[in-house]
Amino acid sequence: MSQAETPSRILYTKPSITPLEVGYATDAAANGWGERCYDYINRFERDFAQHIGASHAIATSSCTGAMHMALAALEIGAGDEVILADTNWIATVAPIVHVGATPVFVDILADSWCLDPVQVEAAITPRTRAIVATHIYGNLCELDALAALAEQHGLILIEDAAEAIGSVYHGRRAGSVGRFGVFSFHGTKTLTTGEGGMFVTNDAELYERVLTLSNHGRQRGETRQFWPACIGFKYKMSNIQAAIGCGQLERIEELTKRKREVFLHYQTALQTHSEISMNPEPAGTANGYWMPTVVFDAASGVTRERLQDIFKRHNIDARVFFSPLSSMPPFSRQAENRIAYEIPTRAINLPSYHDLTPDQIERVVACLLSALD
Repeated sequence: MSQAETPSRILYTKPSITPLEVGYATDAAANGWGERCYDYINRFERDFAQHIGASHAIATSSCTGAMHMALAALEIGAGDEVILADTNWIATVAPIVHVGATPVFVDILADSWCLDPVQVEAAITPRTRAIVATHIYGNLCELDALAALAEQHGLILIEDAAEAIGSVYHGRRAGSVGRFGVFSFHGTKTLTTGEGGMFVTNDAELYERVLTLSNHGRQRGETRQFWPACIGFKYKMSNIQAAIGCGQLERIEELTKRKREVFLHYQTALQTHSEISMNPEPAGTANGYWMPTVVFDAASGVTRERLQDIFKRHNIDARVFFSPLSSMPPFSRQAENRIAYEIPTRAINLPSYHDLTPDQIERVVACLLSALD
């Protein structure tokens, strides 16, 4: 294919920003200082908590920071074990390591690519303190089963909902079911602030502890200026970022609806190909479809490398399925997590930004199907 014939590049994702967000950010930049320096932060936290169905929310500089503070507030640390799926981004396990706890990686379910409750139960020991349920690519964990295990063994259920804005589990939004939930607003996410995150909980006591830690250890109500009660963190979101978040949150139904439309277009185009599976949506749930993903049957012979090569030749971004955390240098290989090791070798994430056109989606579909030739 000549340079002149090369089609325009299709990105795997980009944010949807309108004059609404630009206007709020401009106001924050021009006027959000002094006594108004927290106006958009307070508004974003209040409105986000209401949207998710949680009592409390704290805006943070990242989802990783939100997780780090919450684990520290719960005094999870050295000698403790935290169970999580081997299929995860490093951001989920890093805070566990930062507080000195030991991550325990278990295998995933073949259909949802989320934590396998049977494997979780087998991994519980007297040292286990928590279970992290990561809703990967918008797919929902089996929260009822995991909550039952947590209650039975006196454990803390944590929801990593970084990728699950728009996902709903039997009437409850992702992130509102566990002891606490964390979200990401990275530039790739359905709702973005550029960088940023959110901690949510219905536990008032935990909220106060995380709130104190989030402000360098200064307690709410402390009358002495610059007086910390403990060593805390500095994971605050800026007022300008929160202003963008306020605009995005006002558009959240539009944003999540468009994500579903993009996914359903892919699903319709691929539904006759039984060798390809995509993100599931079990009865009683709604998938936010942050990242439409295809997994080819092993018998198809299609590999990740083949898909990457085809996408590159057609000027389409190809984002690979997460490799198992235990396969990476900081950890010990756990090949017994068979599904977590196998699926990434024959899977790929698909472009899914909000203004992706039908013609662009058809280009992506054509690339996928050419891998079967």
